[in-house]
Amino acid sequence: MESTNINLPAAKPTRSFVLASIAALAIGAGAYALGLFNAQMPLNEKGYYLIILLYGLFSMVSLQKSVRDQQEGITTSATYVNLCWFSSAVAIALLAIGLYNAELMLSEKGFYAMAYTLSLFAAVVVQKNTRDSKAAGDTAGSCDEVMPSPEAVQ
Repeated sequence: MESTNINLPAAKPTRSFVLASIAALAIGAGAYALGLFNAQMPLNEKGYYLIILLYGLFSMVSLQKSVRDQQEGITTSATYVNLCWFSSAVAIALLAIGLYNAELMLSEKGFYAMAYTLSLFAAVVVQKNTRDSKAAGDTAGSCDEVMPSPEAVQ
């Protein structure tokens, strides 16, 4: 079965949905970071888990953007899209392998897994909200206000 791209006008996300997604990202990443700060593990292990969080957030946002670009008919490299999928899978696999081999209580492993999952999901939703808001013509909070284009400076 062949899929078709339907270009519907972008609906601006509601303020409550935007705030809820930002809160979910802050809660997930904050809880994960607070858990690492309070954990009784070597500093290099804490660094491993922190880098996995940052890598996961970046790869998921990049994946969301590349998939959305494809849906909107924006030319995207198949290599880049595949790399985004691979990178996202590697980030999740690295956390799973790290937690499997960690000398942590099962409840701690579950805590890190759930905080990580919440953070990744929320990062995708925040990116989607940003893109939807921009597509709907809402420029409030965009980088264009902070960094004017070179043409506007002249």
